[in-house]
Amino acid sequence: MYKHLFVPVDGSELSHRAMEGSIALAAQLGARITGFVVEPDLPLSATSHDADAFTHRIKAHEARNTEHAQALLGQFEERAKAAGVEFTGASVTAYGVDQAIIEEAEKHGCDMIVMVTHGRGPVGEFLFGSHTKKIIARSSLPVFVLH
Repeated sequence: MYKHLFVPVDGSELSHRAMEGSIALAAQLGARITGFVVEPDLPLSATSHDADAFTHRIKAHEARNTEHAQALLGQFEERAKAAGVEFTGASVTAYGVDQAIIEEAEKHGCDMIVMVTHGRGPVGEFLFGSHTKKIIARSSLPVFVLH
């Protein structure tokens, strides 16, 4: 039924739960996983009129993003392979996390998005927002939510 799971992670404790839960699910389904990291784009407030300083800031930001994404996806891949689950990693830099997740899941041909939620309740969602809730509302793919 579901053969290609898309699992966004960010390095938080929740993303480690997403890794473990999605690997267990993929093993049961005989599915493969595309692990995904969305790195934040450089904030506009970091821009500068000094072109050299701005270029240096961009390159440093990109290097940090690449290093973080590779390390996180490497951990995910090790766990998946240890469980016998096929794994591919992908990352992008974007302002819109939710939109990037939806677009990349479709681009990679995934048939389900697997996410973990804090489960903060209505007040927590109001104060902090919910990527999971936004993706459920906007994605044409099914979203499997782990708590």
